[in-house]
Amino acid sequence: MKGNNILSSLCYFSIFFAPFLLPIIVYFIAEEDVKYHAKKALWTHLIPYIAIAISIGITLALAPNFMNETTNAIIIIGSFTIAGLISVYYFIWNIVKGVKLLTAK
Repeated sequence: MKGNNILSSLCYFSIFFAPFLLPIIVYFIAEEDVKYHAKKALWTHLIPYIAIAISIGITLALAPNFMNETTNAIIIIGSFTIAGLISVYYFIWNIVKGVKLLTAK
């Protein structure tokens, strides 16, 4: 079980060195318990990029519709601030989850 915990925590820690590659590889070659964590790690690595893409979409869709520069600035800064907060949250969440799996008995 300890080896499974190490491999599962590596999926979460891969945010530092191979965010998408390692969880995908582990998902296809590991046991069921590790597959669960690999899939979860992959999604938590993807969510910040999805948030940034949505932020860019909001900016491109809404900003040209307003002539007021202040409104455009609020839309751009607000959407990218939210995307940044989501990214920081999931970065920290991956680290915490990886440490919890390493220290689990």
